[in-house]
Amino acid sequence: MEDRVDLKELYKIIKKRFWMIVSIGIILGIVSGVVSQFLITPTYQSNTTLIINKENNDSQIQLSNSDDLNYVQKLAYTYKEIITSRTVLQKTIKKLDLDISYKRLASCINVTNVTNTQIINVSVEYKDPEIARDICNTIPSIFDKEVKRIMKASGVEVIDKAITSSLPSKPNKKKNVILSSIFGLLLGTCIAIIQSLLDTKIKTSSDIKENLNIPVLGVIPKQ
Repeated sequence: MEDRVDLKELYKIIKKRFWMIVSIGIILGIVSGVVSQFLITPTYQSNTTLIINKENNDSQIQLSNSDDLNYVQKLAYTYKEIITSRTVLQKTIKKLDLDISYKRLASCINVTNVTNTQIINVSVEYKDPEIARDICNTIPSIFDKEVKRIMKASGVEVIDKAITSSLPSKPNKKKNVILSSIFGLLLGTCIAIIQSLLDTKIKTSSDIKENLNIPVLGVIPKQ
């Protein structure tokens, strides 16, 4: 057999080893489901949104012109660093009496700025949904005090408070099973092709024609 596989030959290989390929896909899908269900600790996500304000004539107003909006968007990146700073997170840990380091807590927090807006989204992922909610709702109040102290800014206002999530955000069991099954099918196909390429045995009369380039005079039927 030549060291190449055309589409027709590939179809034959897949058809011949179809159940092996499917079996590998099913097995990997089942393994992924078991791992996601029993071996991975689920985490829950809570979210809160904040809006940045800027003082103008000793009063807080929401910004409207493009220059101020650009300024606020740049300010959001600074606020992101303050939210995940040691000072803010250690005060959050102390207030909620959490048994966690500030670095570990920082890894659970994701802060993003909504494009072309004054809005910051703070999300917290934690193994306990109620603690995730409490962290998400505690950070804004501590951050507001700190940002006023550090930057003499007018602070932020909470748009949406975090609520308790009833469903885990991770692991995504359905997604894991589907991706693992697809990977299993691809892996099974690759194994089938490799097995076919490594199999140099002559089994049919067509193999004689293709590999030895000699005519077949006759075939002895199986008894």
